[in-house]
Amino acid sequence: MIHLLCKSEAYTYNVYHIIKAFFPSEEVITSVDEEASCYVEVCLPDEGGRLAVDEEQLADAMRQRGAAPKEQKELKYWIDVCLYRRLLKLTGRSLAWGILTGVRPTKIAMQRAEEGWDRDRFVPWFQEECMVSGRKAELAWEIAKREQAMLGRLDYEEGYSLYVGIPFCPSVCTYCSFSSGALSDWKDRVGEYLEALQKELVFIAKRSRDRKLNTVYIGGGTPTTLTADQLDGLLTCIDVHFSREYLLEYTVEAGRPDSITAEKLKVLKRHGITRISINPQSMQQKTLDMIGRKHRVEEIAAAYRMARELGFGNINMDLIAGLPGEGIQDMQDTLRQIEELAPDSLTVHSLAIKRASKMRRADLGKDQEKVSRTLEGMIEASREAADRMGLVPYYLYRQKNIAGNFENVGYAKVDKAGIYNILIMEEKQSIIAAGAGASTKIVLKEPVPMPGSKKKKMTYLMRIENVKAIDAYIARIDEMTARKGEWLWR
Repeated sequence: MIHLLCKSEAYTYNVYHIIKAFFPSEEVITSVDEEASCYVEVCLPDEGGRLAVDEEQLADAMRQRGAAPKEQKELKYWIDVCLYRRLLKLTGRSLAWGILTGVRPTKIAMQRAEEGWDRDRFVPWFQEECMVSGRKAELAWEIAKREQAMLGRLDYEEGYSLYVGIPFCPSVCTYCSFSSGALSDWKDRVGEYLEALQKELVFIAKRSRDRKLNTVYIGGGTPTTLTADQLDGLLTCIDVHFSREYLLEYTVEAGRPDSITAEKLKVLKRHGITRISINPQSMQQKTLDMIGRKHRVEEIAAAYRMARELGFGNINMDLIAGLPGEGIQDMQDTLRQIEELAPDSLTVHSLAIKRASKMRRADLGKDQEKVSRTLEGMIEASREAADRMGLVPYYLYRQKNIAGNFENVGYAKVDKAGIYNILIMEEKQSIIAAGAGASTKIVLKEPVPMPGSKKKKMTYLMRIENVKAIDAYIARIDEMTARKGEWLWR
């Protein structure tokens, strides 16, 4: 157990996550004492001793860079820098993403690109400013420039994207923290859920009739858990109420191969779906069995080939690096099988253990140095495989509690990148979301006070969350639409 004492509540978030990145298996207990003599004090386990960041250390770090803090935000930055340096010296390990604790590191690169910076200016600045590795700085810049080119096709002011959530799966994977339920538990209420969902969709369509719909993404859960008739009914509702005049991309997560049939794929094809995901996560049978996926590796390849035969020309596949029991050789074998299938895009996730999942970080063992080395090898093998398949990195994000301080990267053929994936990371266009647990993000023209903020912080991004529980969503659908009505296209 690690005890963390901060002089101000404002310092706790970043400091906590930096410590967790160095010691992911340890519980971190945080407290605040405004009378403390140091900005941050860390008591480490197993006779690791005490680390502190005080006024003198802060001043010394700033002198080295010729800087002086002018406001609270800059002071927090220098506290992070000092703590990172102390932990680096103590452990002998650096973090791939340095002091960055947010989930969207490419936003920094995007901002600089929009300001007219070039690669030669950004990469060394990013390395020094945020202490990221040279390889990650290069990756962030490469992706930001690719995103910038793709997003230039969109109308941020008048356009929007639509997310539709289907919270059912054939079974719930042990690593999953989404608001999904096993179909067997909800089979008798799927019809009620779809009725509520369509009510919300009709409301969104009416309120958005003067806007340009650019992308639709149906995710979950596993949308193809629905029957062919249920899928047809949902897609017909969208066809009737939403215009496709400005639509650039229409994605459905086919996800689990044990939910895919030729009849369902034909329904998707008939409704003009342009992109689907068939997500194995691993091509190792022992792993699929361990994480609660009740299907065979052979079913993944069969579902993929069936989709190709039916004419789907943009198929994505997802993998997770760092699943329990897997080593670099397992990932290499998985990638070999994926290469034989040749998807149009490949998303590689680093395992992130959430509190709501059945899997616990303790299940992964405590040798974090070994975990990091293994993950690094898996990620490098994925990059090499993507390169062999002619896929280039086009979006990137990180998650809290992500193993090894790494990231999730999407690779795609030049003309097959997922526009919605970029939009949800860069937060430049409003995404209106329907369904249990769905999160709407409305990009505002003028800032408003952030809901729940004690210090009256202002925000340009209004988040509206639907309730996660499926039964509560059904019962409270009128409340869900009313929430959106307060902010939708003000």
